[in-house]
Amino acid sequence: MSLIPFLKWAGGKRWLVKRHKDLFPDHFNVYYEPFLGAGSVYFYLNPTRAVLADINEELITAYSAIRDNWRGLQDLLVLHQENHDKEYYYFMRDESPIDPTEKAARFIYLNRTCFNGIYRVNLQGRFNVPIGTKEKVILDTDDFRSVSELLLRAELITCDFEHVINASNTSDFVFADPPYTVRHNQNGFIKYNENLFSWNDQVRLADSLWRAKNRGVKIMSTNANHLSVRELYEERNFNIQSISRYSSISASPEKRNQYEEIIIRANI
Repeated sequence: MSLIPFLKWAGGKRWLVKRHKDLFPDHFNVYYEPFLGAGSVYFYLNPTRAVLADINEELITAYSAIRDNWRGLQDLLVLHQENHDKEYYYFMRDESPIDPTEKAARFIYLNRTCFNGIYRVNLQGRFNVPIGTKEKVILDTDDFRSVSELLLRAELITCDFEHVINASNTSDFVFADPPYTVRHNQNGFIKYNENLFSWNDQVRLADSLWRAKNRGVKIMSTNANHLSVRELYEERNFNIQSISRYSSISASPEKRNQYEEIIIRANI
């Protein structure tokens, strides 16, 4: 049974595993995910062995805390639920806990109560997203015990994506879902993503996946359906197909619409 992701994440792939299960490989050795985010594909596939990574240290700390101390984290989320209001939200947003479980609980609390579940930091590296409309900190879908048991089978790393992809071998499976950095929509998140993930990073990712493809690694990656991105992967002989998704990140209802993305695959 697939687990429900415990985070809301911009560009999350719940829609992909719901509508396009047939695109994933049936068998593979180790699962690699270099842009973990909410981990929708990981929770859907439920792999026996996995290497999960992200450049976001707070994100990986949250996963590690659930793996190592899910009961303590759940207790802290209950306290956050009891105390939640506007004043408490901004108090917690300004906090900098040191204990890993407290850091993880703060991260999940802010994710669930901030505007649209967006993760964004300022130039000083401080989380700066305003409070949102959702008030539930404890969700009916929470199953931190099962998430912890699954994560015991995974290696969690804070690192650059290239390091993770380079570690994959024949018959492993890499799923790469990078930040989308071309102006294919109006969701207000593009400029921030461009700072996170430059065009040079897009090229470096394509090269990393190309090398993995040539090692016999099973590859699946998502990206914006943009000519410049398509050309990167067409030149490297990947299989490319377009699919539509519904985007709901925009604060403006008229800007929430169907957008095309591409699925890039090899050896599947």
